[in-house]
Amino acid sequence: MKTFKLVSLQVVDDTNIMDIPLEEGIIINKEDGKMTWLIEAYTDKKFYDYFRSAQQKPDDLEVQAVITNEANDPAPFKTHVRTIKSFDKFMSVLLEGHLNIKRSEYAELLLNDLIKEGFSGQNLVEEFKNRMRKKTRFAKAKK
Repeated sequence: MKTFKLVSLQVVDDTNIMDIPLEEGIIINKEDGKMTWLIEAYTDKKFYDYFRSAQQKPDDLEVQAVITNEANDPAPFKTHVRTIKSFDKFMSVLLEGHLNIKRSEYAELLLNDLIKEGFSGQNLVEEFKNRMRKKTRFAKAKK
């Protein structure tokens, strides 16, 4: 197993993205031959009902995780809520899942969005550079 720092976590629902502010977080590649990952987010208790509801649904919970360094591209995962532990002010939610895509398509997704927004020529190049630095998040892989 390999353990990494979880820098940020977002839940993706169709075209909506919900940021989950982290007090702490880790992500573990189980290296089990099935490409299974564990994500533990230590966050505010106000998300308890949301994750409890997601835990009771059979559908995957899609999340985006930034690992190790906030400059890294977000990695998309399809997960299930395994456990939720409540503490005084915070809670821990454990997600188990699989990496949704093997290779980051971040640049391609960004470029497609910028073109759809009407950018072209030098304006496209400048806006692309700007958003690459900001690491704008995407709600879904658009093809």
